[in-house]
Order: sequence, then C-alpha cells, then structure tokens
Amino acid sequence: MNRVRITAVRQTEYPDLMAQYENAIEHTCDVTMGQQWISEDGRRPEGMCPSAWGVMREFVEALARGEGNFFDGWMRNPMSAMISCNDGFRPVSFYIEVIND
Repeated sequence: MNRVRITAVRQTEYPDLMAQYENAIEHTCDVTMGQQWISEDGRRPEGMCPSAWGVMREFVEALARGEGNFFDGWMRNPMSAMISCNDGFRPVSFYIEVIND
C-alpha cells in the first residue's frame, strides 16, 4: 500500500453566512494552513479531524491502494486529489497525494 500525505492548503470563511445562520461558538477548527498528516495503509492519521476525514476517506483509501486518476484527468498529478471539509462556514481545502519514500 502507498503512503498518502494530506496537506491543509487553504481555509476560507464566509462571514455573511456565519452572521445569518451560525450560532456563536468559541472554538471552531484546529487545522492550520500547511499542516500535514501521513496516512499509513489508508487509515485516518492521528490528529486528523474526524469530520474532514469522513469527506476524504474514500480518496485516501483509493490512493493508498494505487488507484487514482479520479474523474478522468481532474488533477494534474493523477495520484492526488483536492478535497474540502464539509464546514459550510469555514471550509478547509486539503491536497492529498501519494508519496514515495
């Protein structure tokens, strides 16, 4: 199985949606831009947000098995994917790629 690196590359915020729909909360997301995790054998890395993992799990597992080229040429690197978490107020985009050591 391949090792897969997951990198947080961008977080966006939608203040208008937050003001209109979100209850005030003190703590949101612990992910920092540039933060990386390594998935061994397609498993969730230690410290990875469970909600974000739920969105990317199938892609990571497929890459770990050597599958790729999602959506017939979507990514320049066919052994990668760009996936965002499901937080509609402040989504984080993650670059997921097979790494060869």
